[in-house]
Amino acid sequence: MDRRHFFQNSAWVTTGALAGCATPGFASSAPKTPFAVPATYLPIVGSDEMFPVRRIYCIGRNYAAHAREMGSDPTREPPFFFQKPTDAIQYVPAGTVADHPYPSLTKNYHYEAELVAVLGQGGRNISVDKALDLVYGYTLGLDMTRRDLQRGMGDQKKPWEIGKSFDKSAPIGAVHKVAQTGHFAKGDIWLKVNGQVKQKADLNQMIWSVAEQIAKLSEAFELFPGDIIYAGTPENVGPVVRGDVIEMHIDGLPNLSVKIV
Repeated sequence: MDRRHFFQNSAWVTTGALAGCATPGFASSAPKTPFAVPATYLPIVGSDEMFPVRRIYCIGRNYAAHAREMGSDPTREPPFFFQKPTDAIQYVPAGTVADHPYPSLTKNYHYEAELVAVLGQGGRNISVDKALDLVYGYTLGLDMTRRDLQRGMGDQKKPWEIGKSFDKSAPIGAVHKVAQTGHFAKGDIWLKVNGQVKQKADLNQMIWSVAEQIAKLSEAFELFPGDIIYAGTPENVGPVVRGDVIEMHIDGLPNLSVKIV
C-alpha cells in the first residue's frame, strides 16, 4: 500500500483493510462496509513496516512524588489504568516540532511525559517474569490532560475520559525495537517548557515497573499485539498555553517536541 494513504492529521492511518492482515474472528477478506474507519499505525525505526496500534492503556500515578502531588498515598494505592482511543495519537517525527492544538473546553491544559511500551505479543494472566517477552519495542509520549475537566469530573465521582481521552491527546514518537534499545529499567526522563526544566526523574523511580504493569493489565484484560502502554509520569505536571514549546527526553530515545497552537 502506498504510504501516502497512511498519513493523515499527524498520525499514520489507513481507511481500508491492510493487505495480508486478517482480523481475528473475521474472514480473511474484509467485509463490505458503508464507510471506512481509519486505523492507526506508527513508524518502526529501521524498518519499512508499520506498527498497528490496537489499544492504548495508561497507568495513573506511577511515580511516588506525582501520586502525592495528585493527593494520593503511593504506599497504599494499587495500580490503576485508563484508556485513550487510538485516534488520540499524534505522531511526532524525531527532529521536528509538531504543532499541537490547544483543545476546547479547558483553561488548564497539562503535560505529562511518559515512557511508552508497545506489545508484539499478548495473553492473559502473564507472570511478571514473562511479561517483558511481550514487549516489541519502546518510544516516548505525552499524556496531555484537560486537568480542570479531569478534576471536575473526579470531584463529582464521574468518569473523567473527557479530561484524558480527546483528540490528539497522545503525542508519540516512532517505535524502537527492543533489540535496538533493550528494556528501560533506569535512565533520565525529563520535560522542558520553553527551555526550562519542569519534570525530571529516573525511570527506576516508577512504583510499578513495565513488567509489573503488563502483568497487572493482563489480569483484567486479554492483551494483544498492537497494545501500547503509557507507563506513568513524574512529578511537577503543569499547564501550558498557546505558543509554548514542550520538549521531552528519555535516555536512549530521540527527543519529542511539540508547540501548542
